[in-house]
Amino acid sequence: LKAVILIGGPQKGKCAELAGAPRRRSTPPTQLCSAGTRFRPLSFEVPKPLFPVAGVPMVQHHIEACAKVPGMKEILLMGFYQPHEALSRFLVSAQQEFKIPIRYLQEYAALGTGGGIYHFRDQILSGGAEAFFVLNADVCSEFPLQEMLEFWQQHGDVHSFVILGTTANRTQALNYGCIVANTDTQEVQHYVEKPSTFVSEIINCGIYLFTPAIFQHIGEVFQRNQQELALEESSNGWQRAEVIRLEQDVFTALAGSGKLYVYKTDGFWSQIKSAGSAIYASRLYLNQYSKSHPERLAQNKPGGPVIRGNVYIHPTASIDSTAVLGPNVSIGEGVTVGAGVRVRESIVLHGASLHDHTCVLNTIVGWDSTIGRWARVEGTPSDPNPNDPYAKIDSETLFRDGRLTPSITILGCSVTIPAEVVILNSIVLPHKELSRSYKNQIIL
Repeated sequence: LKAVILIGGPQKGKCAELAGAPRRRSTPPTQLCSAGTRFRPLSFEVPKPLFPVAGVPMVQHHIEACAKVPGMKEILLMGFYQPHEALSRFLVSAQQEFKIPIRYLQEYAALGTGGGIYHFRDQILSGGAEAFFVLNADVCSEFPLQEMLEFWQQHGDVHSFVILGTTANRTQALNYGCIVANTDTQEVQHYVEKPSTFVSEIINCGIYLFTPAIFQHIGEVFQRNQQELALEESSNGWQRAEVIRLEQDVFTALAGSGKLYVYKTDGFWSQIKSAGSAIYASRLYLNQYSKSHPERLAQNKPGGPVIRGNVYIHPTASIDSTAVLGPNVSIGEGVTVGAGVRVRESIVLHGASLHDHTCVLNTIVGWDSTIGRWARVEGTPSDPNPNDPYAKIDSETLFRDGRLTPSITILGCSVTIPAEVVILNSIVLPHKELSRSYKNQIIL
C-alpha cells in the first residue's frame, strides 16, 4: 500500500473579489491581487498544508491516518510548491515521528487532481504497490482508511476503485461532487461535479482508494486531450493535455461501469478552504483528540489557566493563571497570554502575544502578532447549522452586495493591535501597525 496526498500549490489572488475592498491607502494592483482568498494572509508565511490546525500542521493529520494503516510502505506528497525550507523540515521530522518514508514530488505546473498522479505514476507504482490512497490535503476527516480498504476487499477486484462519501443536505450538496449509488452494492451509477440541480445527498469527500488499473482510465483521458488539442491550431500543446481532473474527467466516465464504489462514512468531515473553516476543522480534530490523543488536550491544574472544553496549548507557551481559554482554542509555540485574557474559538499562532485583559473570539492571530491591553478582537463564526446533522460549512464569497461578508477575523503575521480598540470581522494583512478600531474591513 502507498498513499498520495495532494497538497496543491500557491494560488494567484482573485483581484475581482477585492474590487470593493475598503482600503487604508492607494494600493498597487499587484498587492491588491495578493490578498485574493480568505486564507491568503496566512499562506504568505507558510504553505497552506503546513498551517497548524488543532496544534499540528494540517497535512500531519493525513500522514498520521495513513501511517496507521497496516501494510503502508510509503507516503508521497504531491504539489507544485517550489522546494521550501519549512516543507523539507516538516518531511524530515514526520519521517522520524511516523517511521515511514515520506517524499515530496513536485509538479512542474498545476496538473489537476488526476494529472499529477498520472505524471508520477512510475513513482507511485515503484515497489509493486497493489493499491494506493489519494487524499486531498484541504479536507479534515476521521480518515476511515482501514474501513475503505476492508470495503474494497469485500466489494471489489483489482480493477475497482473506492470513493469516500458522506451525506450533505440537499442545498449544500450542489457545491460538491454528487454520487448516485446502488443502495445494495454501493456501486456508483452516476457522478456529477457541482450539479446545477439536485442529484444526490451523497457527496465526494476527496479521499480515494485506487489500484494501478486507474492509470489506464486516466491515460485514456490524456490521449483524448491530446487528440482534441491536435485539432486546435491555437492550442499551446502538451502542457494542457496533462491537466486532468479526477472528478470531472475520470469519475464521470467510470460511473455505471461496475468499477467505482462509494464507501459512506458517518464520521466528521469538512473542507478547509478558508480561515473560518480552519477554526471549524480545529474544533473537529480537538474533539477527536479526547479519544486519539488525550495528551494533546490541556487540563485544569492548580495554578494554571481556566480550561473550558477542548484546548491545545504548546508546551513552550506562557499562559497566566487568570486567563480563561476555550472551548476550541489552539495556542502555538512561544505564545504569551497575559492576566485576565479570554480566548474562545480561536487559533493563536507561534510567537503571538496577548496582553492583559484582551478578548479574542472567532479569530486567527498570526505569527508574532501583538494585541494590546483591553483590546477586543472578534470575528463571526462560519459554522454549519447545528440543528442539521448533515450541514456543511458554506463556501461564502468574500463580498456580498459590495460589502465584506462578516467572517472570522484574521490577523496576518507581525500585526500590532493597540490597547483598548475593537477589531471586528476584519482581515489585516501582515506587518500592519493599527492605530484605531476597525469593523468589516480588509486592511491592506
